[in-house]
Amino acid sequence: MPTQPAATPPAATSSALPSSEPAFSTAPSRVLFGAAYYAEYQLSDRLDVDLDLMVEAGFTVIRVGESVWSTWEPRDGEFDLEWLRPVLDGAHARGISVILGTPTYAVPPWLQQSHPEIAAEVKTGQPTPWGARQEVDYSHPAFLFHAERVIRAIIARYAEHPAVIGFQVDNEPGMLLFHNPSTFRRFVRHLKAKYGTVEELNAQWGLVYWSHRIADWSELWTPDGNAQPQYDLAWRQFQAQVTTEFIGWQADIVREYSRPDQFVTTCIAYPRPALDDEKLVSRLDITAGNPYYGMQDHLSLDHVKEVPTPWTSTGVAGLFRQADRLFSSNQQRFLVTETNAWSIGGATQNYPPYPGQLMQSAFALIARGAAQIEYWHWHTLHFGTETYWGGVLPHSQVPGRVYREVAEIGAALKQIGTELDGYEPDADVAILWSTSSRFAFDFTPPLNTDGQNGRRDSYQHIVDAFHAGVVGAGAQARILHVDQASALGAAALAERFPVLIAPAVYIATDAELDLLAAYAEAGGHLIVGIRTGYADEEARARLAVAPDKLHAPAGVWYEEFTNLDADLALTAENGFDLSPGALATDWADGLIVGAAGTGDAGGAEGVGDTGDTGTADVLARYEHPAFGRFPAITTASAGSGRITYVGTVPNADLAADIVRFAVPSPIAGAWSRGATVTVASGSLPGGARAWFVQNWSALPSEVTVPLDVSDLTSLDPVRHPAGTLISLEPWSSLALVDG
Repeated sequence: MPTQPAATPPAATSSALPSSEPAFSTAPSRVLFGAAYYAEYQLSDRLDVDLDLMVEAGFTVIRVGESVWSTWEPRDGEFDLEWLRPVLDGAHARGISVILGTPTYAVPPWLQQSHPEIAAEVKTGQPTPWGARQEVDYSHPAFLFHAERVIRAIIARYAEHPAVIGFQVDNEPGMLLFHNPSTFRRFVRHLKAKYGTVEELNAQWGLVYWSHRIADWSELWTPDGNAQPQYDLAWRQFQAQVTTEFIGWQADIVREYSRPDQFVTTCIAYPRPALDDEKLVSRLDITAGNPYYGMQDHLSLDHVKEVPTPWTSTGVAGLFRQADRLFSSNQQRFLVTETNAWSIGGATQNYPPYPGQLMQSAFALIARGAAQIEYWHWHTLHFGTETYWGGVLPHSQVPGRVYREVAEIGAALKQIGTELDGYEPDADVAILWSTSSRFAFDFTPPLNTDGQNGRRDSYQHIVDAFHAGVVGAGAQARILHVDQASALGAAALAERFPVLIAPAVYIATDAELDLLAAYAEAGGHLIVGIRTGYADEEARARLAVAPDKLHAPAGVWYEEFTNLDADLALTAENGFDLSPGALATDWADGLIVGAAGTGDAGGAEGVGDTGDTGTADVLARYEHPAFGRFPAITTASAGSGRITYVGTVPNADLAADIVRFAVPSPIAGAWSRGATVTVASGSLPGGARAWFVQNWSALPSEVTVPLDVSDLTSLDPVRHPAGTLISLEPWSSLALVDG
């Protein structure tokens, strides 16, 4: 009999920046290719037909079993484990590997009826109604008991099956913030351990404000009506810790049964509110995630229109950013466990891909580090909530255009074989990611949508603005968590990433801000965005001249800032190359060049410790009768490096101008190409480089190769000598390698 798990699984640890080597011994030597497959969702027994079609499409992997706890355990303690065996046997017989999932994200009816107390409360005393999925507080002891029992039964039965190469625990965790009484009690215990006394909590959170000082821990209010940012940041960080503990606890159970050559992962949906992906992945063997993206014109290079779902990106830069976020979790290649095969998003979102876009998205993800492409899902469902989330096969189950295009990808990946083993995506620029800043901006967003209502995705929007500039400048980005950058240290960070963008690193410790200053001192080019260094680790506005720790070496400071209700044009200075469409959007810092407390914009003398002050040059100003007195962008020498301050949220053109200023010669810069073409690249262990060339347009384009390259996907190797002009069809992709 399984033992009852502890209500509090072991705490997670923060990961440092690892090497680019795979995290487990069986990292795929070729790019895995396949789909989630649910034979139990089919209306008839067509297992052999499905598997044979998968072989014809070049599938090498399927994911199974994670969605049907009520099939694994139809009644309390009664298990049916043999229904999956024909799927595993059939896959193995055809050379298709399997990722086996644990079904804990969708609890069976008998469990919610016998233990209604496990329902997740989205507000105190308000349990989530049953009927969807992920309605459960997964830190509740009753849930953990039953979850452990079904996990052990499934994994013990199939861990030794030769088809199984790895395990996915749970599915897209972190969807809800649990307000259950037991969770709140754990939160209070967590605060006691962190702060020790209520006096310390009062001091650190500033609870003198609005008469919120507490005399005893029992007086701490529940989060439902909370308006204090310090409380909310601690609450969000704790909720993310609960998610990390739960996934780590499952992974530890699976490892009791798994073989050394099998990995353990979970599939991440990055916008989840109770998620810190860096800490979560530290408990796993490899990162896996679900990048969904807008298709059709949402996948053109210059497309910036918002899509209806917050978990779907838009534009080419958005797709690349999703891949870069996946790589960022542990700075290693990753698995795509779900992505678009057809229309995604429900009955109202019917946007199947244009011909060629499936190949484009697959190669874009691979170019940025994907070691697996897996579609959600094999066949379009005939029932359930996701009836119109299209699979590789349509409702008719007759293979059509999507299947044929998927098969073309499978053939291309088969031809590539092991050529990408050890591949590491290139990076001209590193972009800092701060999960705590994201949490803080979710609660107190600095940007607004209509002059009044806060923009809840403020943090992602600001990061995306700079990331889009990297793509627009023909460069490539690496996203680094702040902890990962700190683990490298200033000198190694500057050597490995000569350009570092810190967009809206709002929550930062003194040590983290000192690292940024030291990075520039060591020779790096630091680009600082709005709100960086404005708050400390408790989300308190710093008692310091802004940007704290950076204003002296940057040679610029500010005391006022404003939202922008309309985009502003800019005027360039000091030779800065400004595109005609460059605009400042959303925000403007009232920048003042010189030492803090000086200048002609109203600063008081003697404010703060200025230290050694650089001399900043103005690169651009706002065209505005009032804000024109403030620079929009400045730059200054700092030690052996440079600090450029961007006091606004740049639109795509302005962001690209800034990146071109910092990176005049990107890695792929020698490739002469049309305006709708991107070139992404990465290094291979032998010193060669792989190149992925894509035309994101309905019109043909072209590219001129600057060096000898060969086509990775041709049956007969096609060599293109340096200087060759290659014509590109609409929505087309090439995979090339040096030589």
